[in-house]
Amino acid sequence: MVNDDSPDAKEAAELGDPHIDRHADRVLTALDTSRPIAPLSQARPAFDLAEGYRVASALAVKRIARGERPVGWKIGFTNRTIWREYGVFAPIWGPIYAATVQEVAAGAVAECPLYSFVEPRLEPEIAFRFAVAPRPGMSEAALLACIDAVAHGFEVVQSIFPGWRFTAADTVAAGALHGAYYHGPWTEIEQQDRAAWLSRLSSFEIALSCNGELIDRGHAANVLDGPLSALRHFVDGIAEQPALRGVEAGDIVTTGTVTRAFAVAPGETWSTQLSGLPLPGLAIAFR
Repeated sequence: MVNDDSPDAKEAAELGDPHIDRHADRVLTALDTSRPIAPLSQARPAFDLAEGYRVASALAVKRIARGERPVGWKIGFTNRTIWREYGVFAPIWGPIYAATVQEVAAGAVAECPLYSFVEPRLEPEIAFRFAVAPRPGMSEAALLACIDAVAHGFEVVQSIFPGWRFTAADTVAAGALHGAYYHGPWTEIEQQDRAAWLSRLSSFEIALSCNGELIDRGHAANVLDGPLSALRHFVDGIAEQPALRGVEAGDIVTTGTVTRAFAVAPGETWSTQLSGLPLPGLAIAFR
């Protein structure tokens, strides 16, 4: 006999809620057609983060059902310097997929067509690859022990809500604004180097340029005091929100923009230089 009060039964009921399913369908159609929609909160002022994560889970179910394969997570709004700009004052997260992640060979320039994105912006980030699934409550050092490699990448984010006007719950429901992720080669973290990585990951800088002109500089501390700090917040937080899956061995987790996010257009080539981390910079050309 099925216990209707069990967590699994409750989750299934929430994902089967016609109200939640309708929101997920609207978001998926907007993403598929690159056509903006009004924020979900506009018609429903009570739309909150808990409901946003239920919509996000329903959206993921639909994407997986049509063959998309989750390969990890993105964390958004970890950069405190942009919170006021977007009116979002805490991190959010959502899944990333095999079809939306691309590794870029050392020295190569990533090429990104923009026709499928809505109001795209670019974010330079640090990503981790997990060898072992983490647990809530871990310290940054313990989390680093679960990670076997680190990479620098660009996330192309997008807003299906016009003018980047939304609530935090809207961004969660919209797949955490993820569009695509391009990252450089993975650099393995050796056991004897972990102490050095702990220090580096809280003190590095990234310089971001467009067509050879310096646009912005970002410091590790912008990202909730460093990417590992952002990761710790995420691992603890995802345990408290409805999700189809947690962080699994083999997952990629990208930890949020180190600089501000910038609108991009065809014909532009953006590039980074990193200082304080043994990772190469990256270049991406938009068309």
